[in-house]
Amino acid sequence: MKPTDWIGFIGVTILLLAFFMNLANKLHKDSLSYILLNVIGAGIACLASVLISYLPFVILEGCWTLVSIWALINYYKTKKQI
Repeated sequence: MKPTDWIGFIGVTILLLAFFMNLANKLHKDSLSYILLNVIGAGIACLASVLISYLPFVILEGCWTLVSIWALINYYKTKKQI
């Protein structure tokens, strides 16, 4: 396996971990852990997509990362108001 394969594998594994933990009711979709796993996993998967120049997944993972960052910002805004 190439380094880009490993990078992508790690990112996707983190995303799937968050997904399955949410399905198993171990992480709530609004929890900091879930949001961070999505930011990190999607960011790493996006990096792998950039490195292999695969534009469809750059767009997918880039959007996923941005939406997750938006959730992170909203998480901190909500916590600040409490």
